[in-house]
Amino acid sequence: MAAVPLSPSVASAPDIDQAADARSRVQELQARIRGMQATTLESPALPTSAAMAAVLPSGALRQGSAYSIDGSLTLAMALLAGPSASGAWCGVVGVPDFGAEAAARFGIDLERLVLVPDPGEHWLTATAALVDVLTVVVLRPPARASDTDVARLGARLRQRGAALVVLGPWPQAEARLSISRSSWTGIGAGHGHLGAREATVTAVGRLGYDRPRSVRLWLPDSRQRFGTVDQEAAPLRRDAAPLLQAVTA
Repeated sequence: MAAVPLSPSVASAPDIDQAADARSRVQELQARIRGMQATTLESPALPTSAAMAAVLPSGALRQGSAYSIDGSLTLAMALLAGPSASGAWCGVVGVPDFGAEAAARFGIDLERLVLVPDPGEHWLTATAALVDVLTVVVLRPPARASDTDVARLGARLRQRGAALVVLGPWPQAEARLSISRSSWTGIGAGHGHLGAREATVTAVGRLGYDRPRSVRLWLPDSRQRFGTVDQEAAPLRRDAAPLLQAVTA
């Protein structure tokens, strides 16, 4: 039997059209991703304290962004201090132990601070309502938010130009901040006052800022101010009210 030469298969017109359509959709998605990245990186900065600017990706809080903090309420106050001192209205949702007296010492203006200590099951609704009218909102979510709710709240942040600071994990957070080391100064041999707290703060970001960045900060120094450790902490005044007092048994 004579061998019949096999000719190379030729793709049909529908196959070519489908491949071209797939490439077009991939290119469209890539363009959209690049646009979203550019929007995030170029979004306007909010007033940010020098201490937090030293550790935050891109050096500032950004409008339309969410930030995640691993449990430290002091870090959340440090993020609020910059915008609040510049005249911004801020809010706190779901944090009944938020210390107003400590916040005032840290430079947060209580006259422009809205507190919703216990929103219950309506915490997302309360947060969204505050995002509509305030610049920075701190949230301690009592439960995990769905992907849909996270996306809706993120869209609201971008529309209103607000920033969200979440105490705990949060999907799509622009950066995650945590304290890895912490020590106090001011304690002598079993007596004295806690004068200043030195902490190592680490931030891990997105969009090119995914390498951990650690900075040593005063949280706070002896004058109740936030700053980097390379800024020498002021000596504790003898008439200063102590945060805590160590006592001997």
